[in-house]
Amino acid sequence: MRHYNQLTLKQRYHLYVLCKMGKTQKAMAKELEVSPSTISRELRRNGGKKGYRPKQAHIKAMSRRKKARRPSKWTALVIYFVEKMLREDLSPEQVSGRLYKCCRLRLSPESIYQHIWKDKKNGGTLHLHLRINNGKKKRKRRGKRDSRGHTKNRVSIDKRPYIVEK
Repeated sequence: MRHYNQLTLKQRYHLYVLCKMGKTQKAMAKELEVSPSTISRELRRNGGKKGYRPKQAHIKAMSRRKKARRPSKWTALVIYFVEKMLREDLSPEQVSGRLYKCCRLRLSPESIYQHIWKDKKNGGTLHLHLRINNGKKKRKRRGKRDSRGHTKNRVSIDKRPYIVEK
């Protein structure tokens, strides 16, 4: 199936003028630089009892577009269970697995992390229940040398006391 773009409000007004002029659908399509099937579909779906009206057609198209969206999986009940499991110190990966196992609900760990960061932005405390670093990121050492494996106050072997030789 090919992808098509829906008409804008400006294009719908232009289409209205072309309809009033009595142009064919092919000519209208050429003028608007869209497929003839787009014009046919627009006139069929968005026409009213009094013919094609651009403002009315745009409202109809936008309401259909809103209805076409899939409903969110984040219902109040799902949010309650996700937050409850996070407060029990489960990782987002474990929460995702448990939701699928018990409810057959597929929520990605990434979307759970996004929920945690949104909660933090709104002043929540879910991020404190993350396992790694309590939700804090490590800072990089800029310009500092690596101090691992070095002994502090080390004395060089050349400067050791004479008694050690014996």
